[in-house]
Amino acid sequence: MHDLIASPFLKSFVLLRPGRPEGIKLPERRFRELERARDSGATLPFWLMDAARARWNIEPAARPTNEAVLVRDASMFGHSCASWEINLGCDLAWEHCSPGQKRFAGLDGKGKRRVLLTLRDAGILWLRITGGEALIDPHFAVSCRLAHDLGMMIEVLTNGTRLSAPDILAALNAGRPYRVIVSLYGATAGTYDSFTRRRGAFKRVTAGLAAGIEAGLPLQLALIVTSQNAHEREQMLSLADELGLPHKECTHIPPPIHGGAESLASRSPAHLKPLERFAGCSARHACLHVDPHGQASICEVGRDEQIDLMTEGLQGLDRLPGCSNDNPS
Repeated sequence: MHDLIASPFLKSFVLLRPGRPEGIKLPERRFRELERARDSGATLPFWLMDAARARWNIEPAARPTNEAVLVRDASMFGHSCASWEINLGCDLAWEHCSPGQKRFAGLDGKGKRRVLLTLRDAGILWLRITGGEALIDPHFAVSCRLAHDLGMMIEVLTNGTRLSAPDILAALNAGRPYRVIVSLYGATAGTYDSFTRRRGAFKRVTAGLAAGIEAGLPLQLALIVTSQNAHEREQMLSLADELGLPHKECTHIPPPIHGGAESLASRSPAHLKPLERFAGCSARHACLHVDPHGQASICEVGRDEQIDLMTEGLQGLDRLPGCSNDNPS
């Protein structure tokens, strides 16, 4: 199993460590040196061992470069990050959820493998796995491990109800995400279970957080503040501090995928935070989105034109539309 990833990234090159968000920018000559060492079976160069020691406080063993470092080939596409809805199904039922109808339809294991291979070939380095609820997907463990083995840096979005399951903990330890974001919908069982319309949900989430912390997972909390749970906002902040987890408040609930306005009524006006003015984004240029059926679009919001990766494959990405006021930098 590789300890590090060396990869083209936009117009540069980076050295990354699975499970950690920070990296090292490489000069092109160093990246080319790693390519040659990979192909020849040469041992790790001393400069890389020194850099890994300084950046991550690790002591890489002197072994062949092609065993210690996954050196990724350049792609003809300029993409570097993607979000992937592995499934829209969910085990909770809060009524303003952005996926809308929580159906478990989607690709089988073979189809999901094909999606990941296509994303690898498109140059995707940073992969966000989401849903629905990602951890309840029957192919999550295999998909997470495959994404890691293909040289992707993984982020997982989850509601945390299955974090304590042994198979999930094993998958996350093997796949080594650099971030696991857990959505929090309240600070007490009464509010949480009412909000999610699932008895025992709060107990499962708190057990999952405890298990994740014990396993050393890189957890972060997304505090979902709405009109239904705003009275527990301070308690949610205190809970995050007690757990010692970084957190971010989410007050602007996005509209459902089908474009309805029901999420607007769930917002708490007193807690809405200012939104940044849109000044362009990297959709299509560097980022893309894939839904549970293998349909690619420029992002989670812009789904008007989709490319069927199952029928068109990698070449179909050439037809992704542009983004208004786009900025590829």
